[in-house]
Amino acid sequence: MKKLIIAAAATTALVAGSVAVSAAANADSGTVVRVVDGDTLIVSINNGEHTIRLLNVDTPETKDPNQPVECLGPEATKYLEEKLPRGTKVRLEFDVERHDKYGRTLAGVFAPDGALVNAEITRAGLGIPVQVGRNAKFLPPVETAYEEARNAKAGLFSEAEDCTLPAQLAQASQALEAATEAPPAETSIAMGAAAGALGTKVAAAKAVRAVLAANKDAQRAVYWAGLSAAATAAALKALDSKISSAEKKKDQLIKRKADLAAAEKKAEEERLAAEARAAAERKAAEERAAAEKKAAEEAAAAKAAAEEAARQAAEAERLRRLQAPTPYVAPAPQPYVPPAPAPYVPPAPSKYTGPRCYAPGGKTWTPC
Repeated sequence: MKKLIIAAAATTALVAGSVAVSAAANADSGTVVRVVDGDTLIVSINNGEHTIRLLNVDTPETKDPNQPVECLGPEATKYLEEKLPRGTKVRLEFDVERHDKYGRTLAGVFAPDGALVNAEITRAGLGIPVQVGRNAKFLPPVETAYEEARNAKAGLFSEAEDCTLPAQLAQASQALEAATEAPPAETSIAMGAAAGALGTKVAAAKAVRAVLAANKDAQRAVYWAGLSAAATAAALKALDSKISSAEKKKDQLIKRKADLAAAEKKAEEERLAAEARAAAERKAAEERAAAEKKAAEEAAAAKAAAEEAARQAAEAERLRRLQAPTPYVAPAPQPYVPPAPAPYVPPAPSKYTGPRCYAPGGKTWTPC
């Protein structure tokens, strides 16, 4: 029994050693030189640069000359650059088939903290599970990460990223709902604009619907990461209902626009007629006022003329009734009768006894 136990132990040790040797042969390590895109990087191994393709994950394309840059492709590249910057030491594990048809080395890449980068970039919503040939070693952790991203609505599952299919679907649905539930416009122009805007949103929603209904096998699987087959069917059904409601609303808007246009035309005609009547009434009033003013001026002029004629007639009558003036007769000249000389009265004798000075004639004198 003791010999059997020793033999078994020896066998176990031999198997373990073989497994260790096998594992060592199926793994390697190196240093990151640079990131090519979200699932490809250049690693220096034993002083030689090797192109490493992450196994069992596919990220949006950015480098394929035959493919446009895909939704969140730059974000996937940036994620890998931040996760594995230049100079990072990485451990590589290989599977059954070590190289793909392009000569790239297929590997599970482990970061210095031991995290499987293939799963981490998928957990961020930037990749989808994919099996390459017989290589399925890392498929389970990648699929688990994929479900976590789906539940968290991260990356390709997010409605906040405009380029994702869930976002396009949400935007088309929300746009149709908002346009369908918008309050009615009050003018034909606004109604026409609303109908046009709704038509644009319906066209956009139909474009999204065409994508949803397209043959998925003809497109890259990563584009459909955000929607499962069941989710796609449900989305198509809901979108069809909203498109139908929006088209009915558009038809109603077009009819309402025609009704409003007719009512506005009638209102405009009535307004113009009212303005014409008002203008005619103003003109008639102005003409009446002008005629009344002219008549008043003519009456005033006639009255003034009559008053002047009456005044002149009265003056003429007054002058007629005046007596003719007596002609002037100069008085006859009277003969000149000189005044009678005054009788001489000798002066009274004077009591003056002094010398006298007589005037000529000797009739008067003054003392001298």
